[in-house]
Amino acid sequence: MRVSDEDRERTTQQLQQAFSEGRLTPSELDERLGLALSAKTYGDLLELVADLPSPQPQVSDVVELGSGNGNVKRSGDWAVPRRLRVSSKYGSVELDFTEAVVPHQVVDIELDLTYGSAKIILPEGAVANVDGFQSDWGHPTSKVPSRPRPGVLSVVITGRSRYGGLTVRYPRRRWFTH
Repeated sequence: MRVSDEDRERTTQQLQQAFSEGRLTPSELDERLGLALSAKTYGDLLELVADLPSPQPQVSDVVELGSGNGNVKRSGDWAVPRRLRVSSKYGSVELDFTEAVVPHQVVDIELDLTYGSAKIILPEGAVANVDGFQSDWGHPTSKVPSRPRPGVLSVVITGRSRYGGLTVRYPRRRWFTH
């Protein structure tokens, strides 16, 4: 399969990381970067990094989650794709990113909800844009900043809920008493 400019860029970043770790010499880096920038297929790119450690877990670019009557929930240590499509007819959606592996700086979430609401919990400091989400009866509520910042997870939420809302927040603080 043919590669995109983004695929080439991801490979060049992996090569540069390997060079900074001392895994490649300057001449090896130059040679591999030239080949990466002119690569046409995934096989061409994979050959350039086959002898290097993988920078992060491989995550699909698009994952679709759905439920007719139940709830959709992701929490704990889970791999977050670049784009997440979630549909739920009669249940709620909860996506907890606080312990998730997020290899992308920007994650797009598309929600299609009929009779349920969605709750998205982001790690401290992350931002979320909910301007592309519409609700016929409920309303979107975001308790996190929306303006993207360099080096910070940015979540863009689009889609629709007919009879439910959307809440985006940071984890609840735990108060301990002695």
